[in-house]
Amino acid sequence: MLAIIAIIAGQMLEGGHIGSLIQVAAFVIVVGGTLGAVLLQSSVKIFVSGMKMSVWVIYPPLFSSKEKINQIVHWAQVSRKDGLLSLDAYAQISKDPLTKKGLQLLADGIQAEPLREVMEVECDALESHQRQSARVWEAAGGYAPTIGILGAVLGLIHVMENLSDPDRLGSGIAIAFVATVYGVALANLVFLPISNKLKGIIAEHVVMREMLVDGLVAIAKGENPRLIENRLSGYIV
Repeated sequence: MLAIIAIIAGQMLEGGHIGSLIQVAAFVIVVGGTLGAVLLQSSVKIFVSGMKMSVWVIYPPLFSSKEKINQIVHWAQVSRKDGLLSLDAYAQISKDPLTKKGLQLLADGIQAEPLREVMEVECDALESHQRQSARVWEAAGGYAPTIGILGAVLGLIHVMENLSDPDRLGSGIAIAFVATVYGVALANLVFLPISNKLKGIIAEHVVMREMLVDGLVAIAKGENPRLIENRLSGYIV
């Protein structure tokens, strides 16, 4: 919003009108062309996932590393006191699929290294899916400026076709320049920032999942809860 307000304010300070930046034809060319290119590149599943993840830009997932560590330490204490089978009750009430699966495997008595292998495969698959979804926005940021240039060329063609009609020259020139503005602005103010924000959130998720896996493996090994807490605290920067 700050970037958009700054651009509009600059336009007005230069004596321009906001209405000159509103061109439906240019918007249709840039947005429609970019959408089509992204849809061709991505599967429907990844595209839909990328659209849903865009909500994270405004409402990012809330998680606390300290709270997760306390939770893992509590599981370690319960397992030492009542056995690994007691963790099945925590698995049933867990809302996180990865945590639920890890606790169920612990309750089933799986050894530490097989547990790590299973959990890491799950983590890698989830990370890959999320990064592909974030790249939907990155791809849009790459295509939009080029589509904007395409819109500019189409606008100039329209101008050249109507050189004999001065009344139609203005609209053609407007579409030509505004299409370029839309393409560059959407790429650098919307699409690429969204992609980078999502990548940052995904990176935080990866750290949280690595911490979870290390904690569950430590519980499987029967390590001291205090030692587990000290080790996992290293994940907090």
